[in-house]
Amino acid sequence: MTGRTSLTIVLAAGEGTRMQSSMPKVLHPVAGRSLLAHVLEAAPKGAGASLAVVIGPDHGAVAEEIKRLRPDATTFVQRERLGTAHAVLAARDAIARGADDLLVVFGDTPLITAATFARMRAPLKNGAALAVLGFHAADPTGYGRLLVEGDQLVAIREQADATPAERTIKLSNAGVMAFDGHKALQVIEEIGNANSKGEYYLSDAVGVVRQLGLEAVVIETSEDEVRGINTKTQLAEAEQVMQTRLRQAALDAGVTMVAPETVYLAADTRFGSDVTIEPFVVIGPGVTIADGAVIHSFSHIVQSSIGKKASVGPYARLRPGTSLGEGARIGNFVETKAATLEAGVKVNHLSYIGDTHIGAGANVGAGTITCNYDGFDKHRTTIGSGAFVGSNSSLVAPVTIGKGAYIGSGSVISRDVPDDALAVERSQQTNREGGAKRYREMKTRGKTPKGG
Repeated sequence: MTGRTSLTIVLAAGEGTRMQSSMPKVLHPVAGRSLLAHVLEAAPKGAGASLAVVIGPDHGAVAEEIKRLRPDATTFVQRERLGTAHAVLAARDAIARGADDLLVVFGDTPLITAATFARMRAPLKNGAALAVLGFHAADPTGYGRLLVEGDQLVAIREQADATPAERTIKLSNAGVMAFDGHKALQVIEEIGNANSKGEYYLSDAVGVVRQLGLEAVVIETSEDEVRGINTKTQLAEAEQVMQTRLRQAALDAGVTMVAPETVYLAADTRFGSDVTIEPFVVIGPGVTIADGAVIHSFSHIVQSSIGKKASVGPYARLRPGTSLGEGARIGNFVETKAATLEAGVKVNHLSYIGDTHIGAGANVGAGTITCNYDGFDKHRTTIGSGAFVGSNSSLVAPVTIGKGAYIGSGSVISRDVPDDALAVERSQQTNREGGAKRYREMKTRGKTPKGG
């Protein structure tokens, strides 16, 4: 928001015991990105925007995630569990700096958007001391009800304290709040703990604001946007909502999806124009797909770059570090990893291409394997432009196949092949001897083979 500073406090100290997992709750993924990452992505950023995240003790993994995603963030530790207002005050030092707007959000609400944060800040600019995010719940049981008179929020009534009439109200508290940053510390410090649990609840901020003669308002959003995640069932529900969003955004951007409900995308998937995605495709994090590319059914792609008019699948697996040039073709039952395939390369059938660079226009026949791992180390294979590798060949790395070289079908290649040369099968006996020699050398150096 132009001209106004902000502090966003993300409450991420929950253990998530109901998730039945040793992983901290906010690190569970939705659309290939942690719950916390979604919230941090939506939070205000840029000039005048600061970020604080409250985590639990011994949450080193959460701290690392924060550092990776938002190195500008300050992390605070909540060592005692005394309620949401107490958690916010763990970041007292940050609040005391006096940003114009203070936003408080939970780290397990991955569906919240930057647009909603902007809407919550707008009333603060117009003089409100507090804006509370609300939604109309299909079933409000268990939620605090937002009691409104005219355009003013007068109270948040918890389910246990609500009258029968108040329990019929469907306008419910999402827990996300925006404070006038210059009054926030005064308001939050006034919150007491006179309740059955002896805890300090942020929802009581409405009462404090009213007692101070200040204004509190409600900003409404959809129930989906404020879904909190406490169980694996809720995690799956949030995934479904996120996938619907991502698919719709892709369709709106011009991606053709034959059966969009069967396609799974990551939050950071990027598409060019005229891309086609066939049914039952899974796209993980770190994938870009350029103009005119086609991803055929039952393919799985992670951390890969797909060039213009490239074709992938069906039944292809592209692992991290794969880069396909313009017009490259990856066919059925082909797996790639840390592989660059330049323009026009064809690997059409039943092959493994790992730790490899293939020059433009090369053709790799069915059943070809780049043998990149010798039990001790990974090694690279280089195949020159225009080379032809016959079916059922094994390329024993480190090895270079020259430009325009021709490898006969069924060959086992463990020595470099010059440009434009013809190479045929080496005897299995020679390869066994070479492998045994390599094994003895590594054993002498004190290395032992690892699982492949």
